[in-house]
This record gives sequence, C-alpha cells and structure tokens, in this order.
Amino acid sequence: MSCTFCKIIQGQIPSTAVYQDEFGYAFADIHPMAPVHVLVVPREHISSLDAADESKRALLGHLLWAAAEIARKKGLGNGYRIVVNTGEDGGQTVDHLHLHLLGGRLLNWPPG
Repeated sequence: MSCTFCKIIQGQIPSTAVYQDEFGYAFADIHPMAPVHVLVVPREHISSLDAADESKRALLGHLLWAAAEIARKKGLGNGYRIVVNTGEDGGQTVDHLHLHLLGGRLLNWPPG
C-alpha cells in the first residue's frame, strides 16, 4: 500500500507516537502549526470522512474520544481545536482519514 499514514501505522515510516490502541494511532505532526499538533488516525484505511459509512460510527466517536484524551494528557485545559480536512477543496493532503489536534496557544478564527 502506498498510503503514507498506513506506512506510519505499520512502522515503515518513523513517527513520534503519542497514543495508540487497537482502533487508532496518534503521532506528532512533522510540520506543527501549534505547540501541540497531533494527528489521530484510524488503523483501518479509510480515505476520508466522506468515505466513512454508517458502519464506522463507533470508530469515528472513538477517534474523537482519543483526541480529547490526548488533549487532557497534554494539559490543554484552556482549549484546543480538532480539524478534519475532507477532500481536495477541504485541504486534505493525505488520503487517509485523520484528525488534527491543535493546542497550546491561542487559535484565531478564521484560520490563515
């Protein structure tokens, strides 16, 4: 498989693990946009949020819970942002569903 995130999950590409369980893997973004920038991905290859059908409802909820758990452990009590880019127009650059957890500074809106 040529998916970058699948290769990271499988250990073929090095990453800095932040959290992992049987459903997902979270790792530090190599181009952080905030002091805390973690990517939370399902272990199962799902190309985007748009490709996640009803059978993925529990998995999607679990990924959000995992992101919140990471935020708690990282001390982001003042707040954080979860971003899911979907499709080319949505800014998705890797065809594997992923949540961006951003925090550790004031996050302005709208983003740049």
